[in-house]
Amino acid sequence: MTSTGTLAQAIAELSSVGRTAVAAGLALASGGNLSARLSDRTFVVTGSGTWLDRLTAADFTIMDLDGTVLDGNPRPSSEWKLHQRSYLARPDVNAVVHVHPQHAVLLNALGHEVRLLTLDHAYYVRSVGTTPYYPNGSDELADSAAAEAEQHDCIIMGNHGCTALGDTVEMAFRRALNLEEAATATYRALLLGDTTTTFPADAYATLHHA
Repeated sequence: MTSTGTLAQAIAELSSVGRTAVAAGLALASGGNLSARLSDRTFVVTGSGTWLDRLTAADFTIMDLDGTVLDGNPRPSSEWKLHQRSYLARPDVNAVVHVHPQHAVLLNALGHEVRLLTLDHAYYVRSVGTTPYYPNGSDELADSAAAEAEQHDCIIMGNHGCTALGDTVEMAFRRALNLEEAATATYRALLLGDTTTTFPADAYATLHHA
């Protein structure tokens, strides 16, 4: 088993994240989807049309990395490929949080880079990948996000939303929260006329020194 633990633990953690994500404004209605890796070849993902703040065990689908439904809800999220391809690209990732953060998506749509301004932004987000707009559920969306995931833990998908990756459900969600906070801080900086301020480069290099 991975650090996500048992199926029951993974469902409990994902359900808790779903409630918090909606309360924090990162998802609306049935927007967004969540998953956790269960083994080297299987993962659990929220089902199609499920509301993230109303999740029950019956709302989750168990799949393998070939895309086969193994158990649970027979209709996985239309974005299941986004999760599948991310796991294939990143063996170290055990959880994927896909939400629709307003400021991150807005800045990206307007051509502004999300700047990392605080210690938490630099530590958790690290860097931000981006993809163009592709239809939800498409191979293009899943493949482009997975390609960005090879170098980034947070990816903004054009005119759509973001994915945040982590070795645990908690870490993936921490990154999603910090990405949106960084986007909100960047938005406020832009309102003040600032277009350049970021976390100090020398401090960032020390923070992520291997």
